[in-house]
Amino acid sequence: MEYYSNHINKLIESFAALPGIGTKTAQRLAFHVINMPEDDVQALADSIIGARKNVQYCKCCCTLTDKDICPICSSPERDKKTIMVVENSRDLAAYEKTGKYKGVYHVLQGAISPMLGITPADLRIKELLERLKGDVNEVIIATNSGIEGEATAMYLSRLIKPIGIRTTRIASGVPVGGDLEYIDEVTLLRALDGRTEL
Repeated sequence: MEYYSNHINKLIESFAALPGIGTKTAQRLAFHVINMPEDDVQALADSIIGARKNVQYCKCCCTLTDKDICPICSSPERDKKTIMVVENSRDLAAYEKTGKYKGVYHVLQGAISPMLGITPADLRIKELLERLKGDVNEVIIATNSGIEGEATAMYLSRLIKPIGIRTTRIASGVPVGGDLEYIDEVTLLRALDGRTEL
C-alpha cells in the first residue's frame, strides 16, 4: 500500500539510492526538503546540478575540483617532490585536516578489487607513473588497510621501486579495514610519521 503521493515516493526513492541513506533517513530528508522554502530548495537543486556540471578531475593529481588544477597542486608552498597516493578525494581531505602534510597527492579514484571487477587499468595509475618522470623524491602509499588497499599498495610498490624513487607505506596506526575518511587526525598523523619502506 502506498502511503505517499507519487512525487513524495519518487523523492524518497531518490534519497534512498544515495550511499549510506536508509529508508527512514530518506523519508526524513524528503519531508525536510518538502517543508523548506522554495528558494532554498532551488538553491539546493542548483548546487547539485552545478557541482555535477562543473566538477572535474585535476589534470595533475586527479582529485575532484572545479578548476583545471586543484588548489593543492597549484600552491607554491607545497612540496612537489613528495606525493601521497590515496584512493579517493575523501581520503585526501582526511589528511588535509591534519594540517601537517605539506606534500602533494595523487588520487587513484579507487582500489584494485577483482571481486568488483576493478583492475589497475581502471585506476589513475598511468597518470601517477607519468608524474614520476619528473623530480620526485618519495611516494607515500596511503591506501586503506583492507584487502583491496593492501593489494593496490603492493601493486604500486612493484611499479615504483624499479624507477628508483623511495616508496613508503603509511604505518598501521590505521586499523585494518578502516577507511581513512573516518579516522581521527592524530591517528592519521601517527600513521604518516610511522610510514615504512616498501
